[in-house]
Order: sequence, then C-alpha cells, then structure tokens
Amino acid sequence: MMVRNGQPGDAGGERIREVDFTAPAGVPSGVEVMSFPLLRARLPARSLTGPQRPSFHQLLAPTRGVLRHSVDFTGHLLHPGSWLWIRPGQVQQWHRLDDTDGTVVLFRAEFLDPVTTATARLDDPFAPVALRPDEQDVPRLRMACDHLRLEFDALGRLPLEVHTAALRHLLAVLVLRLSHLAAPTGAPAAGEPDETFVRFREAVERDFARSHRVEDYAHRLGYAPRTLTRATRAAAGVGAKEFIDRRIVLEARRLLAHGDHSAARISQQLGFSSATNFSKYFHQRTGQSPIAFRTAVRDRPAP
Repeated sequence: MMVRNGQPGDAGGERIREVDFTAPAGVPSGVEVMSFPLLRARLPARSLTGPQRPSFHQLLAPTRGVLRHSVDFTGHLLHPGSWLWIRPGQVQQWHRLDDTDGTVVLFRAEFLDPVTTATARLDDPFAPVALRPDEQDVPRLRMACDHLRLEFDALGRLPLEVHTAALRHLLAVLVLRLSHLAAPTGAPAAGEPDETFVRFREAVERDFARSHRVEDYAHRLGYAPRTLTRATRAAAGVGAKEFIDRRIVLEARRLLAHGDHSAARISQQLGFSSATNFSKYFHQRTGQSPIAFRTAVRDRPAP
C-alpha cells in the first residue's frame, strides 16, 4: 500500500504530494507487485491525480492498451512491451487507467543487495525513464516480471525468509535487465561506474541545494576539480559543472511546476543568495524566467 502525505496548495497551485511506501500487512517489507486494476481499486480516484513524489522506485509495464503517464514534465505513451522506471524524488502524475492493464512493481532500493544496487545504478537521477526493449528483450523481461509477480502472490507457500530471499533475487534479475537495455547486442557488459563519479554523484544528490561549485565538491571529496570533470564526462557525458546545474534546474522545475512557493522562496530553498541571481541562473539554462516557466507548464494541457 502507498501512503500519501501532503495537501493541496492554495490558489497558487497544487503542492507535490510526498508518497511513502508501506508494505501490506504480512508481506515482506520493501517490495510490492500488483496489476493496474488492483492499484486502481485499492486507491481512491483522487490519489491517482495530481503531482506525486514517491520515495521509492516504480516499474510500470503495460500489457494491454496504452498507458499515459507524466514524469518530470514529460508525458509518456507506453504500449505493451515498453516500461517506465520512476525513481525516488521524481515527480509523476497518473492519467487514466481505465482502459489499460499491466503490472506495477514498487520497491525500496534497500530491499536489494548492495551489488545489485550499484550495478543497476539505482541512485542515478538522470537514468532514462521510458524504456523500449527490442524484440529479443521483451519476452525475457515479461518472463522475469511474471515470475516476480507469481512469487509475490505465493505468500505462505514458503517460509517467510525464503519467500523474501526469492523476491529479492527475482527483483534483482528484473532491474539488472532493465538497467542494461542500452548495451548493444554482442557488446561487452558495461563496467561499474568509476568510484570518483559515484562519490561525486552521491554528494551532488545530497548537497546540490547548498553547494553549486565544482571546487566545493572537489575539496570535500579530496579530488582536483579537473579529476571530477574527467570522471563525470566519462560516466555521464557532461562536465561536473553541467551535472550540478542539471540537478539544480531539475529541482527548480519541480518546485515551480508543482509548488505554490514564490520564486524568491524557491531561490532560498536551492541555495541562491537572491531571487535575482536565481532568475538569471534559471533563464540562462532554460531560456525562460522562473515565472514564465511556471505559467507555461501549468497552462499546458495534460498529455
């Protein structure tokens, strides 16, 4: 079961609802598998509308109809065989589920073992959301998902600790396959991200609202700024400063689109010395002022 905290905003817009994960009574804590119809039946209609920020991972796999779903200002149309991976902190918005069926997998990162967490890059805030496997991967992923769902529904057939271990291994297979879809056929498996980049990425995710300079992260982590830039460019395709800026702009967009705070208040939340500096920064990187972005995204029709 998903427990939603938060409340609608005032006339300035609707606040993002923070969504926590709570496993149903009697099942292993950390993972839940259900169908679209069950999700729709278990939650009131108002819980499936409006912006939400889950604190856990969600995998959506339609098997019938077209799933419409929005994640961080991008609308997605998913046909059977495609997947959507929504990660903690991303802002999502459900649309109609009446004419679709499929599987929803909810899980906490800590449910998986550390090796799987690292190999699948679960903490990458810029990992792709929409995943479209090729014809060879579609049946493999479907089989992995079906096996996970069958095991989840078989509570009581095995001792709880064995059932939990089986779910952990089956979920690991699914997320590892999904996270490595980009590797071309016949290519060697992608190596682990460089430790320098991993440490930098974790530090940015933790401190981006307080620290905007590469030099600050380099000093804290014990690297030269050029070392961070090289590692980030090799792992993410952009320099270290661009990586920091993208994370700040993403959070700014989330707060502007779904919150009711002023640009001045948001500038404080994101560590800017003034609203003017924040507006200049945002305009340089998006081509819009914060207020223009908020107006445009709220006037945009739902996908």
